[in-house]
Formats: sequence, structure tokens, C-alpha cells
Amino acid sequence: MTTFKKIVAAGCAAVMLASCSITLPVNATSNPVGTKVGKSSGNCFLGALCFGVDASIQTAAKNGGISKISTVDYQNKNILNLIITHTCIVTGE
Repeated sequence: MTTFKKIVAAGCAAVMLASCSITLPVNATSNPVGTKVGKSSGNCFLGALCFGVDASIQTAAKNGGISKISTVDYQNKNILNLIITHTCIVTGE
């Protein structure tokens, strides 16, 4: 293979393996920040096909054994808009 073809192939591979991730604060309460963390997440395909996804605050709190919520964060991981993972992260006591 020529050098140009190798560079193009490496660039295509890098783009195909690239992903983006962002975590955003959603809400905070007056409750003190606790030591427990609960998460709920689900995957969506092609940006819109979500089957049985439950990334809710209630499920995250239940998974972490949290009854008094302190903070809520939302995380989104995106792989070329093919697979998107939505995650709700709850902290509290």
C-alpha cells in the first residue's frame, strides 16, 4: 500500500472508533451530598430506537438504595450516532 492509502485507512479507522461523552448536572437539592451513588442506563440505536430503556431518576435512586436525593447528573456517550448510551447518575443517602 502506498503511504497515502495508509494515512487514509488510519484516518477512517480513527473516525470509526471515535466516541463522544458528556456529563451534565441536571438538578441539586438542599440535602447534604451523600456517599451513595445509583445509576440507571440504557442504549439507543441510530439515535431513536430505544427498546426497554429505563434511565430514570427513580430507577437510579432505587439501584443505589437512595431515599434522599442530593444531586442528579446525566451522561451521554455517543458512538457515531449508531449507539447512544443514556445514563442517569444520582447521589444521596
